[in-house]
Amino acid sequence: MLSKTQGIVINYVKYKESSIIAKIYTKEFGIQSYIENGVRSARAKNKIALFQPLTLLDLVIYHKKGKDIHRIAEIKCNHPFETIPYEIAKSSVAIFVTEILTKTLREETPNEQLFDFVEESILWLDGANKHFECFHIQFLLAMTAYLGFLPETVEEMEEELSLYGYPLTKGAKAGLQLLWGLEYGDAPRIDRHSRNEMVEILLHWYKIHLETFGEIKSLAVLKEILH
Repeated sequence: MLSKTQGIVINYVKYKESSIIAKIYTKEFGIQSYIENGVRSARAKNKIALFQPLTLLDLVIYHKKGKDIHRIAEIKCNHPFETIPYEIAKSSVAIFVTEILTKTLREETPNEQLFDFVEESILWLDGANKHFECFHIQFLLAMTAYLGFLPETVEEMEEELSLYGYPLTKGAKAGLQLLWGLEYGDAPRIDRHSRNEMVEILLHWYKIHLETFGEIKSLAVLKEILH
């Protein structure tokens, strides 16, 4: 059955000589896998660039309920990136966000509010001219609301974290209180050390609530790149 949907590329793996299997977060069907034959060949109709992480897509897909891997009938990018692939700081943030999405988007069911949040976040990052140093922290914090474990206050987070042996430092607590509920563009300037403490504590928060969350490999690079 042919269906139209929007999609956000999460990642892809090579399959056979010239094909890939792409994992795409779709607005209509949640997280899904799609096989694209011959995309890595020189004569491919659809270029591999369409399957780079976080690419925003318009899709027409063959979707069959209960099937593990689907096929794409039509595909096009609905927002070519202007800055994310070309600025090392933004591309590092994008890699981090992609890894977070890989570990948190598990359901093959639609969640339009979560999809819209992720899409709007990506668009904001691509369009930001400056002061996006806190973007990844705000993204982590805001996404907890869609995943079902947003604390009501910083104090509530602090209390629960302490039960698991993760103390909230003064710098991280002060920074989280500054960012609490703010839109991306409204974030104040926060020093690098406090930002690193905040992201570490938020990742602990995710680990507490998501059993299979694990380690975020891209964090070390992000800490080096964002000043």
